[in-house]
Amino acid sequence: MTTINDIAKRANVSRTTVSRALNNSGYVSEEARKRIMKIVEETGYMPNQSAKSLRTKRSGVIGVILPRLSTETSTRVVNGINEVLAKEGFQILLTDTELDRKKEIEYIRLLKSRHVDGIILLATNVNDELIQTIRNVDLPFLAIGQDLPEVTSLVYDDYHASADLTNMLIHKGHHKIAFIGVSRDDPSVGIRREQAFRDVMEREGGEINEHWMGTGDFSIDSGYEEMKKILRASGKNRPSAVYAVTDRMAIGAMEYLKEQGYRIPEDMAVVGIGASSLSQYVSPSLTTIDYFNKKAGQQAAELLLAKLKNEKVDQKFELTYRLILRDSV
Repeated sequence: MTTINDIAKRANVSRTTVSRALNNSGYVSEEARKRIMKIVEETGYMPNQSAKSLRTKRSGVIGVILPRLSTETSTRVVNGINEVLAKEGFQILLTDTELDRKKEIEYIRLLKSRHVDGIILLATNVNDELIQTIRNVDLPFLAIGQDLPEVTSLVYDDYHASADLTNMLIHKGHHKIAFIGVSRDDPSVGIRREQAFRDVMEREGGEINEHWMGTGDFSIDSGYEEMKKILRASGKNRPSAVYAVTDRMAIGAMEYLKEQGYRIPEDMAVVGIGASSLSQYVSPSLTTIDYFNKKAGQQAAELLLAKLKNEKVDQKFELTYRLILRDSV
């Protein structure tokens, strides 16, 4: 079995130099690094992770808590996180809460018991129990999607993105707009996006009709069902556009409209948020907001690494977005 001492002897360098090359820490000349890595590849040497953990008092694992593993947003964020952490020798341990608040708390505690070095939470709610649990685990912690008190948080600019989307519809001539939101337990998606919609509609003289307000659960099916309810409750006074706060719900709404013989966008314009891959391939292609999820994951990983190095990190970071105009409007 090859040891680190064997690698050092063959490369004609010290054991410390080999360790620096393997851990990407400290100075190692490029020539020595190449020589060491060639020998590592030839011998198939694998560092003893347990021994390394005892030395560094770190597991080399970061816990990532997702609201739903199956969504494209989660996939993109995780890709960004992993891309940055893998370069630094960290692995990620994924958990999926399925939008269950209790599981969110359980998984924070579980990850603590698994001795992870830090946790990144794709947060969907803010509540006292969550904040207290984060305090109790006493680990480097970062949230994406919600502004959590006392926690470094990367937040999407949900209010202004929603306002821009609503303004665009009004400027396209739509003053009767239906809205499909989500539960107000989610402050960002459930509250801020709806509040921006209502504020812009009121300011611009749009018609806010409570019969045109639906509440889904992020899924395509819920968008379909909420669109059905809205049209059935509208009678002859029907909207000319529908704004769903996620692409998946917008796509569900489009499916119901097409089944009922509506032409999109001639009879009904449809918009969503998320820039999912589906949004560009449905017919007609969906107008949406892109939140640059992969970049959010990369930034979150970089900030968590800074925390692990005991560097000073700001508490709140606001993420950017762009409006993508397509054929559904």
